[in-house]
Amino acid sequence: MHERADLLSYKNIVLLTDGASRSGSAKTATGVVRYRQQDVAAILDRDEVGSTAQQLFGFGSEIPVVGSLGEVPTADALFIGIAPAGGNLPEAWKPILLEALQRGVDVVSGLHDFLVNDPQLVAAARKHDAKLIDVRRNHEKTVADHASFPANNLRIHAVGHDCSVGKMVVTLEVERELQRRGANTRFLATGQTGIMIAGDGVPVDCVVADFISGAVEQMLLRNTDAEIMLVEGQGSISHPSFSGVTMGLLHGCAPQGMILCYEAGRTAVKGLPHVPLKSLSEYVRVYETIAGLRYPSRVIAVAVNGKNLDDAALDEEVRRVQDELGLPACDVYRHGAGVLADAVEKLRTEVLG
Repeated sequence: MHERADLLSYKNIVLLTDGASRSGSAKTATGVVRYRQQDVAAILDRDEVGSTAQQLFGFGSEIPVVGSLGEVPTADALFIGIAPAGGNLPEAWKPILLEALQRGVDVVSGLHDFLVNDPQLVAAARKHDAKLIDVRRNHEKTVADHASFPANNLRIHAVGHDCSVGKMVVTLEVERELQRRGANTRFLATGQTGIMIAGDGVPVDCVVADFISGAVEQMLLRNTDAEIMLVEGQGSISHPSFSGVTMGLLHGCAPQGMILCYEAGRTAVKGLPHVPLKSLSEYVRVYETIAGLRYPSRVIAVAVNGKNLDDAALDEEVRRVQDELGLPACDVYRHGAGVLADAVEKLRTEVLG
């Protein structure tokens, strides 16, 4: 019914996380709060009314948590703030979506369960002149053709030892740090949350398999005015469920450098506890080998997600990784992205001169 609108035009967003604010599936909401805080008017969660984003997520300052859209009369969009496995819309949320549409508020979703396939939502949107925007909906039909990129472009890609280890945050934090240093750099989103933050991108996990590499390749070609392109990662090359997306993305963006992201202490593939993770050195070897089939590439740094470690244990983990791999490492949440930005600038000097 509606193509992707200008997502950055929304300046009074209500994030819908009803009953799920404290779950891992609320990562869309946390991402939007972290990187578009100025555009978020409220979080809608009837279980957490009276709280603030700071109390829920540990950041977001005094963004209020409300129990209904009626408490936010200036709202211009309702963003669905969860990214659950399977990407289905909770049935209990449909009345909230209908209320938004009846108020003329656009509804933005990153779920696999497309809003435009629901006749009741479509009818309400049409009646009240509101929009249904499915961020993952796409019409990509271009196969990759091993495009040549400009010689003055540096392509950096975040890869992971597993899903949900912070690849998007790492990429955005490196972008922030490089921009602070004056570099001409750009974050390129490949997932629904990244697209909601950046306003554009390719939802690679919802692109037909044959067209993933082509869609990513074309995205990069549209952004060659950026000297450094920072490509968000998806999945993991060893995850039995999502490795196809990871491979297509890797070959589509043809990075010269990769940042390996991992969660300290995680031993098994997310959602598949019977599938053990490989060693970090094995991931370095495999990613470099597979990426090299398309373009010479190497892992230049490691991003440690130390959320389960105290400060002393995290410092020890960073030292261990640096010694084991001979690569710079840090946790962007606690250390900032300076170490990773240094690695990108070093590679830029080596590759571009």
